Amino acid sequence: MTAPSIPFNRPTPSGDELKYLAEAIAEGKLSGDGRFTTRCQDLITQLTGARSALLTHSCTAALEMAAMLVGVEPGDEVIMPSYTFVSTANAVVLRGGIPVFVDIRPDTLNIDETLVEAAVTARTRAVFAVHYAGVPANMDSLKDITDRHGIQLVEDAAQAFGSRYKGRPAGSLGALAAFSFHETKNLISGEGGAIVINDPVLVERAEVLREKGTNRRRFLRGETDKYTWIDIGSSFLPSELVAAFLLAQLESAPLISKDRLRAWTTYDDALRPFRARGLGTPAIPDDCLHNAHLYYIVLPDARTQREFVARMRAGGVQTPFHYVPLHDSPAGKQKARTSGALPVTEDISARLVRLPLYPQMGHAIDQVISLVRLQLEQLL
Repeated sequence: MTAPSIPFNRPTPSGDELKYLAEAIAEGKLSGDGRFTTRCQDLITQLTGARSALLTHSCTAALEMAAMLVGVEPGDEVIMPSYTFVSTANAVVLRGGIPVFVDIRPDTLNIDETLVEAAVTARTRAVFAVHYAGVPANMDSLKDITDRHGIQLVEDAAQAFGSRYKGRPAGSLGALAAFSFHETKNLISGEGGAIVINDPVLVERAEVLREKGTNRRRFLRGETDKYTWIDIGSSFLPSELVAAFLLAQLESAPLISKDRLRAWTTYDDALRPFRARGLGTPAIPDDCLHNAHLYYIVLPDARTQREFVARMRAGGVQTPFHYVPLHDSPAGKQKARTSGALPVTEDISARLVRLPLYPQMGHAIDQVISLVRLQLEQLL
């Protein structure tokens, strides 16, 4: 099969990536936690307002660390949406825990905060709130629930770097947050992620878990005369090459954000009129500032969605669906449970399509819009 002329995503350097990679190689320090890692962590802390930030080799790794840090043990439960990437649930399952899926809101496609409290049991350890499409979940309501029940609130902010909720940056809204810098995200390093820690009690243990369960970071700071194995952990560090590439992206974050928001708005202005004919488009609450992570449309039914995707592919444009709901997957049926029915999740997942959105799209976005409008005129 030939590649589409306009892909869904195109990884795009922002400026100093090659320069920083060359510097890292010349310095002869390629393993983790070198100069570039430190600079990235400082910038992430600054941009998110978090107490501490640690680079990881993926957002998956950051979520796995979060499950360890909130103390998930065999039989414990973590509430989350089913409409999310598998890593959100896998992080819990790997600790012997049970993901408990609740439905999503029909507007933002985030976890429906009005359904969360009914899912809390004596075994609930945390709520993992996913910020879908870079639009933060209703974190105040979720924080009220988790505080009342003495459980932790964790942000799966994989898609939300640079977003804000009531003026506060995504990543500063829970005890912990996980970011992704995968090549499909706004800021990229090929693979890569970060965990940010806002609960001061968890900072030191996060360092230990990330360093294979040792107190190596305390040793490097001169706080102990040798380092040793003191806890569980794994090698969650990325290399300095990953950090060098990411640093250039973080330094260019305002320009990347401006470019993506321009593209997102261009889509929205062109396609919003089709809402009167039954098309769904993203809803952004007044108290949220999104980061233009993706632009999606929701077609009237599953048959129309499949026809639309096929027609766009024939026209050379890649427009993928998003998640297969986790509660409907083979592993989800075996390793997780639901709290109540999930009608919105099941309905939206069968009708949603994502449109290409990446930096420096140029005239490609006009081509996409022209083809989308042509198909919508015929299908709606």
